[in-house]
Parts: sequence; C-alpha cells; structure tokens
Amino acid sequence: MQQAQNERSLLKMRLFVCLQVVFSAFFLSLLVPTQADAVERPNVVWIVVDDMSPNFSCYGETAIQTPHVDRLAAEGVRFTRAYATSPVCSTFRSALITGMYQTATGTHHHRSGRGAHRISLPAGVKPVPQLFQEAGYYTCIGSGLLDLDYRSQPFTDRSRGRMGKTDYNFDWKRSIYDDNDWSGRLAGQPFFMQVQLHGGKLRGASAEAYAAFEQQVNNTVGEATDFGDVLLPPYYPTDRILLQDWALYLDSVRVTDFHVGRVLQRLEKDGLLENTLIVFFTDHGLSHARGKQFLYDEGTHVPLVIRGPNVRAGRVRTDLVEHIDVAALSLAAAGISVPDWMQGQNILAQDFQPKRAVFAARDRCGEAVDRIRSVRSEDFLYIKNFFPDRPHLMPSNYKDSKLIIQRLRELHAADRVGGLGEELLFSKVRSAEELYLYRQDRWQIHNVADDRKYTDELVRHRELLDEWIRRTNDPGTESDDVYVLETEDQMKGNKNEASRRTYRANIETYRRWAREGR
Repeated sequence: MQQAQNERSLLKMRLFVCLQVVFSAFFLSLLVPTQADAVERPNVVWIVVDDMSPNFSCYGETAIQTPHVDRLAAEGVRFTRAYATSPVCSTFRSALITGMYQTATGTHHHRSGRGAHRISLPAGVKPVPQLFQEAGYYTCIGSGLLDLDYRSQPFTDRSRGRMGKTDYNFDWKRSIYDDNDWSGRLAGQPFFMQVQLHGGKLRGASAEAYAAFEQQVNNTVGEATDFGDVLLPPYYPTDRILLQDWALYLDSVRVTDFHVGRVLQRLEKDGLLENTLIVFFTDHGLSHARGKQFLYDEGTHVPLVIRGPNVRAGRVRTDLVEHIDVAALSLAAAGISVPDWMQGQNILAQDFQPKRAVFAARDRCGEAVDRIRSVRSEDFLYIKNFFPDRPHLMPSNYKDSKLIIQRLRELHAADRVGGLGEELLFSKVRSAEELYLYRQDRWQIHNVADDRKYTDELVRHRELLDEWIRRTNDPGTESDDVYVLETEDQMKGNKNEASRRTYRANIETYRRWAREGR
C-alpha cells in the first residue's frame, strides 16, 4: 500500500516537472526569436544609381527598352512622382542613410565635413545600416554581383574587395558595413544590401570617355543608341555633341538595366528573390545644365520601384513621395521600429496619408555657392532662389569640365543656343521666385510667379516653404571661414594644375560676390 502511494507521488512529481519544462519553453518562445523566425525576416536590397532620371521604358521612355526594371515595376509598385530632397550625390546620400532632410543634419553642402571642418550627426541619430545591424542583419554595400563591379565591368584584383559608394558628409564608422557582399553572412541570417551603380556617370564627360563607353555598350547590351532617336528638352539646342551625349546617357540606362537583371538572376538562382524587398531608385536626375544640382524635374525627379513580400504587383502610385522615405519603409518591412527622429515615412504602410507637399534644397556644390529651396504640391512647383543676382550657369569647376557645358558656352558665344536656352541657361540673373504648373509644364519653362491669376498659390507655397525651413532648422549658407576650410580641403584631391587655378579663381569670385551682397 505504502509502495503504491510512493509510486503515485513520484509520478505526480515527474509530471509536475515536465509541465514546468513545457510551460517554460512555451513562454521563452514568446520572448526569444527562433532561427525559423530569423529566416522569415525579409532581406532588403537597395539598388542606388548615380545621375539618372526616370528614362526607363516603364516610365514612358521610347528610345530604349529596359526589360529588367520593367519587370520590377510589373511585379511590384512604381511611383510616378518620387523626388530627391537634394540634387547632388553626397547630400542626397547623407539624407538617404539617415532618413532625414540633409538640411536638418547640417549635411547640405556637397562633399562637406571631411577635412578640418567636421560634421557629426545630431544626438541619437544613427545611420540606417547601424539600425539593421543592431537588429541582427548582415549589412553590405557593393555591386551585388561576384564578377562585375559598380561600372558593370569585370572585377580586377584591386576592385574586387572595394566597398560601394557611401559619400556621407558626416563622421561615420566603416564598421556599420560588414562586407561588400551578402555571401559572407551566417546561414539563415537576413541581409541589408546596397547595390551602388555608376549609372549616368558611365558615359563620362569628354570625347575620349564617350568613345570608351560606346565600346562597353557594344560589348554589354549591343549596338549603341542612334542619336537620331533622341529628343532633347526644348532649352537645349539640337547640336551633334549634345545629341550624342544624350544618346550615350540613354545607353547608360540600358547598361544599368542589364546589371539589375544580373542581380535579379543571382537572387533567383540562390532562392532569395521571393523573400527580398528590392527598392530601385536613383540619387538624382541626369547630369546636365539644368539637371543635376538644380531643383527642376530634370534634377530631382527620380524613379522609385519596389518589389518584394507584401508588395502588390502591378500597382502604380501617383502621390508625392521623397527619397528619405526609403529608409523608413525598409526598416518597417524588416520589422524594425522606425525611430521618432526619422523624417521619412513608411509610404507602404496601410494607414499612410498622402503628403500635401515635398521639399528639396540645393546648396554649395564644390566651390559654387548657391542656395535654392523648393516645394512641390499636387499641381505646383515653387522655387526660391536666395542668390537671384547670380546666373544659372555660374562658374563651376565641375560643370565647366564637361564637354556638354563647354559646347553650350561655345554655342552661346556664337549666338546659336536659341531664345529659350538663352533665357533659362544664360541669363545673368534669375527670378527670386519661380512657380510652375509642373504637371502641365513638363520642362518647367513657363514661370507664372508674376501672373496675378496665381498670386494665392504663390503665397501659399511661399508659406509652406518658410514653415519647412523653420521646422527643419535649415542652417542656410556657410560662413566664409567654413567655406575656405571646405574648399581648401576639396582642392587637395585635385592634382591638375590648370583645374586648380580655375578652382581658386572661382573661389575668389564667390567670396567677392558675398562681400558685395550679390
């Protein structure tokens, strides 16, 4: 009898211990992600392209075909009105990697904060790759391929280990990136990859560069585009050099599309495609006289195509979005909380409310000092020029080194640019305010700021911009002391003596204009 009771007690005790183990394991599973959970987290791939406007066939370009970007659009969502908050590389990238307007972090001057003058991010602000790392992601930045570099050229021993383009205007640690490719991650570890491509820069800026790139085009995607198929914006003269340059630019779009196709092929082959969020976009518009560095559509309108888990296929979004939204939507897709300081929004959220307006800013680029701000609403583009007494094509060592700008200046000297080009490109002064019905005026050539019919809209957009400047604590133009530090630092990387002389002469011009209040 006693033995039977002891056996029952022992059985109850064993059962109690087993239940404790089971319940402990259950509650622990609620708190700690399993390996299966980690595998289910999506990979995130950004494809970031230099110097390129939405000249893809899915955006209506007819001179060329871009089947791989078109595929992304067909299998995901395409945004028709996405805009860069800055039209030049480093300021764009400083905003992209923080999800904040570059004016809000003091990183709004091109290639700044790298020499004697340093820039730190505001307290608490972290670059996006660091946030992914802290969430257990493997972070990498490169070409997205194991055999081709960012120019879609075969790797060399020197280029194989190179990281992709960063170009941030603040102090940051290289350790926010684990490698230049996702192949080094742990088994099952999700990754955040930036595929950085040379894009519009592929065509170069000289006759020699054009010839070399044309050969690459022939080897990569077939016969180069016939410049007879090119239709230039109306303010550029129909000139052989300008037509050839634009045709080669379109070929840079084709080579970019080829590279995108190779990345998709690799993801598909490795069984990664369906669990990867792909975000394709460019860092600003093509490099031209009214494109890169300026706030017209030619400079700030960018493609934005997103494909991946929970993204409905074949959708077209026509609402206004900004490139800083890419940071927030990517974190949200990975299940990472979007920080309160981040100014970009998760534009894929079910409860996202369309924006009333989007904003952009252009500041010093190289030695060329300018301050331009813009606001776009549903129908209008408003631009404020803070230095209206300076010409549009002001002295710029970078821009003036390009064959297309040199050719435009030659045509201007020969009075062969045409009336519209003279007005928009070569006027000695600019309007302090510009207002365009940009949805009706594709190239923004009809400034209606002085038309009384639009006075109310002019005032409304002026107030929207003023409020944004206050809200983001826009610091505006650098002091003369900082300008000297920054330009001297940038000149250290220029080994061409003639170029250095031009650069120094331009610096003195801008300092004189500042003293004169111009």
